[in-house]
Amino acid sequence: MKNLYYIAIEGVIGVGKTSLAKLIADELSAKLVLENFENNPFLKDFYEHPERYAFQTQLFFLLERYKQQQELKQVDIFHNLLISDYMFEKDKLFANLNLSKNELGLYEKIEKMLEKQVPSPDLVIYLQSNIDNLMENIRKRGREYEKNISVEYLQSLRKIYNEHFFYYEDSPVLIINTNEIDFVDNQEDLDKLLEAIRQPINGTVYYNP
Repeated sequence: MKNLYYIAIEGVIGVGKTSLAKLIADELSAKLVLENFENNPFLKDFYEHPERYAFQTQLFFLLERYKQQQELKQVDIFHNLLISDYMFEKDKLFANLNLSKNELGLYEKIEKMLEKQVPSPDLVIYLQSNIDNLMENIRKRGREYEKNISVEYLQSLRKIYNEHFFYYEDSPVLIINTNEIDFVDNQEDLDKLLEAIRQPINGTVYYNP
């Protein structure tokens, strides 16, 4: 874990980002920073009428995530490690998927002004999963506003995430295939995963048990 202060966990909706972030924070006595997605007043309307509410939803997320990322810069004398269940760049991925051409142009002008002031993670953990597992996880957690998420939307998200991390070079990346592991209910799987995270990581490294 040497030279690691800020770890961000990313992946498609339902892949287990928040669950893993909480487990790592608990195991490694790290400060936990979770995305405040539920306070977005446009989110429920977006899932019901995506074209009508996409821009409002995305702009709210952008500003809220920026505000939270600024707070990460504050020195915490009680923790040597910070774990987050998202990275700031995710906002652009959703914007490219959800916004119209004109909306995206305006969004990008605002985003470019903000991203220069956002800290980069020392390590990004990118969780991958098949669509069936994602849909099952979404169903089990039972969030009312997620009930209309379609297989097609998840496939589009997974595609844009994979493309992003294929070219991503701002931080080391640990890509984890979660299809055959259960880090939530299987302590052995979690221990092996933590061991992989503790190893020095340069560039992109794949963890595919």
